[in-house]
Amino acid sequence: MALPKRSEVPVNETWDLTAIYPDKKAWKADMVAVRELVTQFQNNYRSKLTEAKIIIAALHDLETIYQKLSWIEHYAFLPQTTDMTNPEYNQMLVENDNLQATITADLSFFKTEVLTNPVSLLDQVAEIEPQFAPVVRHWKVEKPHQLSPEVEKTLATLSPTLNSSERIYTTARAAGWDMEDFEVDGKTYPMSFVLYENTYQYHPNPEVRHKAHQIFSDTLCKHKNTVAANYYTQVSKEKKLADLRGYDSVFDYLLSDQEVSRETFDRQIDVIIDELGPVMQKYVKLLQKEHGLDKMLYSDLQIDLDPEFAPKADLESATGYISEAVSVLGEDYKNAILKAFPERWVDFPANAGKESGGFETTPYGLHPYILMSWTGVLPDVYTLIHELGHAGNFIKINENNSILTSEPSLYLIESPSTFNELLLTHSLEQKSDDPRMKRFAYTTMLTNTYFHNFITHLLEAAFQREVYTLVENGQTFDGDKLTQIKMDVQKRFWGDAVDIDENAGLTWMRQSHYYMGLYSYTYSAGLTIATQAYLKVLEEGQPAVDRWLEYISLGDQKAPMDAAKVAGVDVTTAESLHNTIKFLNDTVDKVIALTEELNQ
Repeated sequence: MALPKRSEVPVNETWDLTAIYPDKKAWKADMVAVRELVTQFQNNYRSKLTEAKIIIAALHDLETIYQKLSWIEHYAFLPQTTDMTNPEYNQMLVENDNLQATITADLSFFKTEVLTNPVSLLDQVAEIEPQFAPVVRHWKVEKPHQLSPEVEKTLATLSPTLNSSERIYTTARAAGWDMEDFEVDGKTYPMSFVLYENTYQYHPNPEVRHKAHQIFSDTLCKHKNTVAANYYTQVSKEKKLADLRGYDSVFDYLLSDQEVSRETFDRQIDVIIDELGPVMQKYVKLLQKEHGLDKMLYSDLQIDLDPEFAPKADLESATGYISEAVSVLGEDYKNAILKAFPERWVDFPANAGKESGGFETTPYGLHPYILMSWTGVLPDVYTLIHELGHAGNFIKINENNSILTSEPSLYLIESPSTFNELLLTHSLEQKSDDPRMKRFAYTTMLTNTYFHNFITHLLEAAFQREVYTLVENGQTFDGDKLTQIKMDVQKRFWGDAVDIDENAGLTWMRQSHYYMGLYSYTYSAGLTIATQAYLKVLEEGQPAVDRWLEYISLGDQKAPMDAAKVAGVDVTTAESLHNTIKFLNDTVDKVIALTEELNQ
């Protein structure tokens, strides 16, 4: 059955955007209001930012401006993610982008002028108003790379064009990649990007799974050079900006804002590939044996070990699963995130034109919003509790931080979400004596929590490293080159356990993370922190819970290595990675033992 149109889905299963604005008219009015605030800001502060007290006053005014911009942006882009074929939504997004670019350009003088001051004056700002200390911390890093006021304003004005590659990719993926329906055993299966990603790659029938993957791959192949050209536009832009700002490499430029070293980035990739690879090879060989497959194809990697044991989950039962899982974090945390259901934070329906996958985003000062596609199975609860982990994180952050210091380093961003997935697995494991249910909990943790975050996205990062190295060395690429790079990365991880062919190599076309800088590796970084903090909660109880709640309230108050220490985790060495991989190896061994027990 084909996906319904957006107009055909139940309204009560969609998110409620009236919490941002009651209607489009109010949104338009705020667009006018924020322009007036920016004009006033220019009049009040241009050429006057030479004293700490004036800079602090300006920062407080920026809080008001940025909050309005946050609301305006969310009201524009959230509808577009639910139906990228809707011309009204696309127009709203364009209007927002133009407004954001204009205002960013108009405000660019602020940082440019502030950074002409000596570091001692910047330090005064942090001393007088400690809540702005993180802003000053970043200013001191950016100061050597700041360009002239004219150049900074020009770059800000051009930002919609400079940042258009991701939208070109996601729009094409959602609306432009038509795929043929297919037939297996006399039954016709409708085919689309979302249906493959949400349904067919997990299908228990190998003929359906393999046929869907071939059609999916054939479609990707048709567009590979166009997508490669668009991607090259993105990475070459980043390389040029790195050179323009005087960074030693594009890697240093992209990692600078994360406050992470190249050594840390490389260690995350290499340790996981070299040490987790053999662990997951052991698991997929079990998968191959249990399914009686002659060989393990890439299109077989997402199947369940026990597909006949597939607990269903409706939205009502999801509330119960989530409530039980997060209860260890206390009533305040639990009640805060469970508001998602009555207040309609989540957009659940799968419909034509909707963005695949899921995300969470929080307009500052309002409640979070979550996008996903609910299919009615227990793994959907993992997706939801993951995104609610982000929501709980930003609820705590926004309660304790200025909007100017509310964004943690990307290195940390995935830890609260994956921590909640681990709590869900623990809850499922604890409340059942059934070995089949225990095995389901372990394998779901492996294939949802870790496969998605520790493998899929980590291998994206390894691919990115090779791509950026090409660009750093002045080389270019086409679709075939990117496909070969992806194949080589996957072969390094999977060894002889999985047959990696050209179709597997085309998976570089499936993800928008490549247009977000060095983001993909941070999933595994966040999950490393989450795993170690979770194990400490099991071991220590309330003291570890208290540290975790403090950690998820930090926002940008601390650089990532120091923030992780608040949660009781040291990520300055490889030890946490080694411990996490050992935890996964032990989990795979438990799955193997339970399988042997069940087979007897």
